[in-house]
Amino acid sequence: VQLQASGGGLVQAGGSLRLSCAASGGTFRSYTLTWFRQAPGKEREFVATILRNNNNAYYTDSVKGRFTISRDIRENTMYLQMNSLKPEDTAVYYCAAGRPILSSLASKNAYYHWGQGTQVTVSS
Repeated sequence: VQLQASGGGLVQAGGSLRLSCAASGGTFRSYTLTWFRQAPGKEREFVATILRNNNNAYYTDSVKGRFTISRDIRENTMYLQMNSLKPEDTAVYYCAAGRPILSSLASKNAYYHWGQGTQVTVSS
């Protein structure tokens, strides 16, 4: 499956953005879909995931209550609604698809399809 991320941009602290990840060339609903992000000089880190079996969602602690992950099966698209953005959310955001076991949901090594990344910059 091929993934195409979009929706990044420059926003002031407290603002909102919605990222999209469009999928093609595969059975979208058969994958667990996840957002990662990578800030300059830092490792790529887990942000949020939505499971393929039951659409349960999990978030890293720093975004809980502010970010919402969702998927639209008909549109083959995953979304990340980001509210109350903070400067520390600044990063390149990547979408990923895979079939990880529960204990590996947050591991970037568990995913074998990646989008190209979209830049999110939050100014203070």
